[in-house]
Amino acid sequence: MIAKNRKKVENFNKRKLSFNKNWTVQTLINAFVIIVGSFVFAIGINTFMIGGHLAEGGVIGISIILYYAFGWSTALTNLLINVVILAIGFKFLSRRAMYYTIFTIPMTSIMLWITEDWQINFENIIVNMVFGGILIGMGIGLIFRVGSTTAGTTILARIANKYLDVNVSYALLFFDLIIVTIGLTVVPLERVLLTVIALYIATKVMDFIIEGMNPKKAVTIISTKPELLAEHVANDIKRGVTIMHGRGYYTQENKDVLYVVINKNQLGRLKRVIKKHDESAFVVVHDVNDVLGNFII
Repeated sequence: MIAKNRKKVENFNKRKLSFNKNWTVQTLINAFVIIVGSFVFAIGINTFMIGGHLAEGGVIGISIILYYAFGWSTALTNLLINVVILAIGFKFLSRRAMYYTIFTIPMTSIMLWITEDWQINFENIIVNMVFGGILIGMGIGLIFRVGSTTAGTTILARIANKYLDVNVSYALLFFDLIIVTIGLTVVPLERVLLTVIALYIATKVMDFIIEGMNPKKAVTIISTKPELLAEHVANDIKRGVTIMHGRGYYTQENKDVLYVVINKNQLGRLKRVIKKHDESAFVVVHDVNDVLGNFII
């Protein structure tokens, strides 16, 4: 009986001490990416945006306004506001995103504190605008890529989506524009308009970082020569093709529908193949945000 109980204790200790090595390594890598992203983001804010007396969207935009108006530390106000918003809207994040966000919020504020004196005001304000937008987009893109968020208006946008049925992207843009508009109280109109351009640059860079260097396109093809097109896509472009069976509602004719996911730089080649072998084919091209797996279908 004693031996049996000892064996149970040993088994319990083994289970308690066991962990997924791959998961732990990936978590450490993600944490490192968040640290790098926070640092790049902080440089974009302090060195270029504040250095050029520009504004910004999101919670950091509010922090910048308070810094211009009262001289309050952006690191501190960014931390406090984000903590309050996260406490209110944490249930709108997945558990994984919430854990990473809890790590991201103080890390971002620490990096803002470290770089708060790294301000550079270039003679040409366009330099501040462009590089501020690029670095902010890179920083947020890295943070989002590993599944974290910067809290702030991201959570507010999700709350608006749930209760007001507003698209998250539009809600996020709406909140950012409100904050940028409030910035007119402490920033000249010219600088606010430059800030809007910087926000656009940041959005494009962020999308590039999240989607990767080689974004995908999904192509749906309705053709009278599906087998011929599928053969050329497979042999000439070296991509897998899925053939689905469909039926036209108006003609009631059975149709084969081709579906293929390709690299963006292969789209022109695919269009030429389709035009060469079936000019009457109906083609729809879709943007693809993410692709998981690597196999021929």
